[in-house]
Amino acid sequence: MACVLEAPLRMSVLSEVTASSRHYVDRLFDLDPQKVLQGVIDMKNAVIGNNKQKANLIVLGAVPRLLYLLQQESSSTELRTECAVVLGSLAMGTENNVKSLLDCHIIPALLQGLLSPDLKFIEACLRCLRTIFISPVTPEDLLYTGPDHQTILFNHGAVQNIAHLLVSTSYKVRMQALKCFSVLAFENPQVSMTLVNVSVDGELLPQIFVKMLQRDKPIEMQLTSAKCLTSMCRAGAIRTDDSCIVLKTLPCLVRMCSKERLLEERVEGAETLAYLIETDVELQRIASITDHLIVMLADYFKYPSSVSAITDIKRLDHDLKHAHELRQAAFKLYASLGANDEDIRKKIIETENMMDRIVNGLSESSIKVRLAAVRCLHSLSRSVQQLRTSFQDHAVWKPLMKVLQNAPSEILVVASSTLCNLLLEFSPSKEPILESGAIELLCSLTQSENLALRVNGIWALMNMAFQAEQKIKSDILRGLSTEQLFQLLSDSDVNVLMKTLGLLRNLLSTRPHIDHIMSTHGKQIMQAVTLILEGEHNIEVKEQTLCILANIADGTTAKELIMTNDDILQKIKYYMSHSNAKLQLAAMFCISNLIWNEEEGSQERQDKLRDMGIVDILHKLSQSSDPNLCDKAKTALQQYLA
Repeated sequence: MACVLEAPLRMSVLSEVTASSRHYVDRLFDLDPQKVLQGVIDMKNAVIGNNKQKANLIVLGAVPRLLYLLQQESSSTELRTECAVVLGSLAMGTENNVKSLLDCHIIPALLQGLLSPDLKFIEACLRCLRTIFISPVTPEDLLYTGPDHQTILFNHGAVQNIAHLLVSTSYKVRMQALKCFSVLAFENPQVSMTLVNVSVDGELLPQIFVKMLQRDKPIEMQLTSAKCLTSMCRAGAIRTDDSCIVLKTLPCLVRMCSKERLLEERVEGAETLAYLIETDVELQRIASITDHLIVMLADYFKYPSSVSAITDIKRLDHDLKHAHELRQAAFKLYASLGANDEDIRKKIIETENMMDRIVNGLSESSIKVRLAAVRCLHSLSRSVQQLRTSFQDHAVWKPLMKVLQNAPSEILVVASSTLCNLLLEFSPSKEPILESGAIELLCSLTQSENLALRVNGIWALMNMAFQAEQKIKSDILRGLSTEQLFQLLSDSDVNVLMKTLGLLRNLLSTRPHIDHIMSTHGKQIMQAVTLILEGEHNIEVKEQTLCILANIADGTTAKELIMTNDDILQKIKYYMSHSNAKLQLAAMFCISNLIWNEEEGSQERQDKLRDMGIVDILHKLSQSSDPNLCDKAKTALQQYLA
């Protein structure tokens, strides 16, 4: 019998709880406005610090009624203010509470409240909005985010209206104004360029920001000021060699990376510094020798500390929470530091267990850490020396290939860029990568709708084909298919086109390979060459195409595909007399390879080209003021005289 009674018992307890809360909701519907106001005030007192009471009131439908009262013009300002306060208190409960408030469309109602002339009501609405927006369950796009919204705020005078708050007597106000500027200026040149020239009490904003990042200021203020100056520097509003960047902002951010700082501060410091130095070689060099930064960052990988050393469970939980963020920040900063300088890359790789840490990072559960680890690997893969040593010793190609099998597009883009470097001819990783099925993977990337992936796929194949064996070249052509090759050659993006032409040029190198490929794909390749030479393309594209023709002309049997194609021969003749010297030179290479004396059938080819007027053009070019053209023409004419 006891089992039968369990459910009704629970029901009766719940009924009592909701019944005790119901009178609060009932009073919201009273016809006497004064009683409604008192009911809201009593409700406010009942929910403070009481999550169970908050949940009960939400279940009983208090939120729609509170929002109704808040939006009614007939409601007194005091009532509307108290309603906003209660809603803010409900938002401070669980994430489910916030979801319930969002479902009732609370945000438009609160935003409308900001138009009120009453400051107390506005403040209550703002407090409630702030509580809702700091909750992880609130979608960010419900309020201003992104460049368009930065511009809207900028156009409505946000900079001028917020600037004077930087000199407020209240620290909290100064801090919020500073945070506003750091968000407004981030990746926004328009805002950044304006901030440089804004002055408050006769002092320019950059000078105010520099004062705010001095050592005697609170850490939060130092960090946020550094972020403002960093955004302004990246936007080109402040020069990278300006003393406020080199002597103030950069050292401040390096300080934030030290062991003495809180984990959150170390994360923010490293990420901001990574962004500041990302594209500037000199700043990378300065940062690398400031306060032993490269060694200091190694400490970011030591969290959480060993459990035996931590007796405080809260501390362990805190460390675990920030461990991913620390690793992500360290990888990002290492990637920026090693972007250009070979010596810096060497120092990074020689840091304790660095390659192992990157390899581990590639398989982490956190997408952000994986992305940062791949970026770091990509940065270091620009080093010829490291590709030959550390990358080979740690077989980094294995986890990299694994990442490429199944990853979000943002990781795929960086991982495929890294693979391009690992496939360079001097890289020992090239062979094992080929054996692990890379051709099929890269051919599939060339079909991606993502432009960066198409470029990287074809770029990696181009590197793979360089000085490769005939089998590899045949496998590439088979994997791509003629149809896909034509698709890439007609791609609207010039980078895709140039890399595809580069691939063709690498495939058509060394005579046996040229003859073999042209015997199987000659018709299609000649068709593609014709299309490009007839199309509206830039000089570089046409030059690369003529170089492909020169390679074909170097084949033993392949050159006949040019000699029997009068349309192509006329095009070569046309480009010999072109106004651009690069195109003239490339066309001359074709002719030289076709008329070379030592090869079978050279006499017949020379005669045909003479009849076309090629010799006359060569005589003319031998008088050219361009030494390269002149020499090439004379060398070609000697073939006729020999």
